[in-house]
Amino acid sequence: MAQAKFAIYPSLVDRTVVITGGAQGIAADMVEQFSLQGSQVIFLDVEDELAAALVQKVSDQGVKHKPIYHHCDVVKIDEELKPTAAKILKEHPKIDGLVNSAARAMVKPTQEITTEWWDESVAVNLRHHFFLTQALLPGLLLAAGNASVINMGSINWVVSATGQAPYTTSKAAVVGLTRTLAHEFGPRGIRVNSIMPGSIATERERTVVMTPEYEAKVLGSQAIKRLIEPVEVARMAMWLIADDSAAVTNQSMRIDGGWT
Repeated sequence: MAQAKFAIYPSLVDRTVVITGGAQGIAADMVEQFSLQGSQVIFLDVEDELAAALVQKVSDQGVKHKPIYHHCDVVKIDEELKPTAAKILKEHPKIDGLVNSAARAMVKPTQEITTEWWDESVAVNLRHHFFLTQALLPGLLLAAGNASVINMGSINWVVSATGQAPYTTSKAAVVGLTRTLAHEFGPRGIRVNSIMPGSIATERERTVVMTPEYEAKVLGSQAIKRLIEPVEVARMAMWLIADDSAAVTNQSMRIDGGWT
């Protein structure tokens, strides 16, 4: 899909946008697309080689601001997440946008799930959404009136997903967290929304998940009979952080081709 076909957001120029899990998948497209809009993107991940390749790819396109990468395991709240947030705020005191995207689908039959497995899934798919938002709150408040937070959810808790109870529970909880934060910080000039993707044709999805049988299920469930690309989720994220959506908060935007 040619870049020239799609919207340019003047309000995103020079805005600082923090993205977790940005080295790969949907979030990597967000890093690229926000950078192409002129934003200063700061992204967190643990995949250093993928992150370096992404920074090079984006920089080679002549963007105004080279993306900044921080190695950070978002599961380690006190050891890594909070210190990384403090470093970001020291270098970039005003945070205009935050996308809490880091996640990992964890599949295991219900009867085999242990407390350790449950806690690990919630930690990687939900807990850091809250604690990074909390840690970056001083920067978001400096951008009050323009500040926007996006919590990445999933349609998994809406459809008949099985064998991943902690994951679907976490993704349902993202909606509740989003509602609470939207009402708590809306009066202070911070908008909070969530995005609920369906089956998105990331590289991992295509190579690991997308068997012929699963693709048939996806296309049979969707109203739009094609695979949804990661960049299409990134475009929704850009709109939610741009001024074009200034009156939109406490919403969960589904990008699933009409599946739900």
